[in-house]
Amino acid sequence: MSDDTVRRWAEAGRIPTTADSSGRTVIEGAELAAFMRHIAAEADPIVPVGTRVAGESARNRLPGLVTRVLRDTVMAQVEVQVGPHRMVSLMSTEAADDLSLEPGVLVIASVKSTNVVIEALEVS
Repeated sequence: MSDDTVRRWAEAGRIPTTADSSGRTVIEGAELAAFMRHIAAEADPIVPVGTRVAGESARNRLPGLVTRVLRDTVMAQVEVQVGPHRMVSLMSTEAADDLSLEPGVLVIASVKSTNVVIEALEVS
């Protein structure tokens, strides 16, 4: 999503905003994360027939927003909203702490896999 899109959402009152000490409009990261989870829940996960790809990731590096972090003493589960897609990463709690991962933090999800399953869509 672009800065302009977020600005339009804020101006339309779709995302709660506050003003900082300099008078600039700001959005709390946790508020943005909750809003993105709401947007993603409404998204249609199937790409419509006739839709062309407008952009693509380079080397499977997908920018996204952390929407949830569950930590225990050893492991952390980090959820990232990448456009309409939810990605989940399991990592050590130490790594999540070192990266200061919390809802609202912008990250890049890098995907490395030896197996990718492709499903063909039936066109009617």
